[in-house]
Amino acid sequence: MDLRFLDFKIMGDERGSLAALEEYRNIPFNIKRVYYMFNTVPNVRRGCHAHKELNQVLVCVKGSCRILMDDGKEKKEVLIGSPAQGLFVGKMIWHEMYDFSPDCVLLVLASDYYDETDYIRSYGKFTEYLNNWGMIH
Repeated sequence: MDLRFLDFKIMGDERGSLAALEEYRNIPFNIKRVYYMFNTVPNVRRGCHAHKELNQVLVCVKGSCRILMDDGKEKKEVLIGSPAQGLFVGKMIWHEMYDFSPDCVLLVLASDYYDETDYIRSYGKFTEYLNNWGMIH
């Protein structure tokens, strides 16, 4: 599994810094949904699912957190903590966010609107879906 980090151009001066996120420029899809997590409870995991079709970019605009990514063949853990970089999470990647710093604000850009039918919320169903999907494609 290749982890794909997106580097954002940071502009700024003595007044502060700015990062612009633009679809099909530094975000590789049409952005249809934006949400963010904050005030996360210690020792809690978020995510714990995969998407059949949705692509996402995760950006820690403040603080840091760890992301476990699993494509069914291998697992990788990364620490994200820079507003100048995003982590691309493609479809059919099981992902879990955890170890949030107390000040963490995690921004998520999504390629589609919320659709519960796109979620796979059980790891067993995820691996089953991957096996069936692999046989078809």
